[in-house]
Amino acid sequence: MKKELACFGELLRRYRRNEDGMGTVEMILIIVVLIGLVIIFKDSISKLVKSIMGTITERSGIVTG
Repeated sequence: MKKELACFGELLRRYRRNEDGMGTVEMILIIVVLIGLVIIFKDSISKLVKSIMGTITERSGIVTG
């Protein structure tokens, strides 16, 4: 019985190690995809941010009087 529990414990340790590695790979892939999207849509994102900041600047004058 102890032998089976030791084998089961070893399997659980291996599974946890494997899952930790997969989490890292998934995070790296997500970061790579996000960087790729930013590079592809850089001009559009820049125009959007400038538009939003311009609107905020214009409307802040209304609030402060």
